Amino acid sequence: MTSARPGGRLSLGQGTALYVGAVLATGVIALPALAAEVAGPASLLAWLGLAIVSAPLAATFAALGARYPDSGGVATYARLAFGDKAAAVVGWCFYLSVPVGGPAAALWAGGYVEAGIGGGDRTVLATMLVLILAVPATNAFGIQVTGRVQIALAALLAIFLVGAVALSLPHADLANLHPFAPHGWQAIGSAAALLVWSFVGWEAVTHLTGEFRRPDRDVPRATAIAVVVVGVLYLSVAFATITVLGTGAGETDAPLGDLLAIGLGGNPSVLAACAALLLSFGAMNAYYAGASKLGAALARDGSLPTWLAHGSAAGEIPRRSLALLAGMSTLTALVVVAVGITPSALVLLTTGLFVTVYAVGVAAAVKLLPKGSKARLAALLAQAAVVVLLLMSGRYLIWPLIVTTAALGYRWFSTRQRRP
Repeated sequence: MTSARPGGRLSLGQGTALYVGAVLATGVIALPALAAEVAGPASLLAWLGLAIVSAPLAATFAALGARYPDSGGVATYARLAFGDKAAAVVGWCFYLSVPVGGPAAALWAGGYVEAGIGGGDRTVLATMLVLILAVPATNAFGIQVTGRVQIALAALLAIFLVGAVALSLPHADLANLHPFAPHGWQAIGSAAALLVWSFVGWEAVTHLTGEFRRPDRDVPRATAIAVVVVGVLYLSVAFATITVLGTGAGETDAPLGDLLAIGLGGNPSVLAACAALLLSFGAMNAYYAGASKLGAALARDGSLPTWLAHGSAAGEIPRRSLALLAGMSTLTALVVVAVGITPSALVLLTTGLFVTVYAVGVAAAVKLLPKGSKARLAALLAQAAVVVLLLMSGRYLIWPLIVTTAALGYRWFSTRQRRP
């Protein structure tokens, strides 16, 4: 089932931008400071270690995407390796993570916008609703528009991050690297646990591999470029946070804004709000694009209602699936407003879902990729990393267990309905 023929319309640059947008998250605004507070300058080793560990995971999904370019993404790999039930479970886990994780990212961005311009809860909620509606609307114009928007976002984001680092580094003091491990070397593990979610997202673009012009060539290249870009950006911001802000690094909520304020002057809260909007829109854009294609593929394969199936083929726009995602995301936003749910609570709900997708996807890679190949070696290394993630998830695996029950229940019910 390998593919060497031209696929869809995504260029290498657009695909790379989608990967970068999916992995870079709003955590880059706050996590460098939080990690520095936990482990001091030694947190740089946690950033470096996770950047290295994420490479096999990214390579694994790139190898699968190049070999099996399909809008089903990880669900397709699960079906080929373990059957339709496994595909349904993985598909539902990823599809339902987006209407929860998307509002979480939007809510987080809203908090930064409110800190920058004021307005209280109204600003937070307005920002969340605008992002929730604007992202699916952008995707409704097709993957080419999505790709172009993502390139623009990635370019602005790179300029923003590189500018923050370059303009603030003249104020760096290497003395801030001492003592290197003020809280002990074991604190590096605690910092790594805090940072691990900064490196998830490689699975999101697997649903768009069929949209690449040359999936077999461009998917691995886009992934390799994105791994380097993301790693360099994260490490640069973390290094500048420690060497420029020094002991104050752990006391700020938005070190990225502080770095820009030091280099350019101005209100760090406003600058952090700009970064939050760019990061949130970029991540949501990639995830909604991938999830909407997945929803159509799941309907095509019988794991969701058939009326959602339009848009599963390369070049087609899954507008029905997008509309469903937008509706569920809006419902989540309304619940957030009514109950007062925090972004962290929404993120924790998605944690177990993502880990489940990774676990099954990597296991499928071990089974599907040729023995003795570099890609399979990467899958084996990624499998070890996923086991650690499963252990760290703990009680948050209850949610994917509920989703698994619902997915299998739907397949059982729909199968009975189709019988004569």
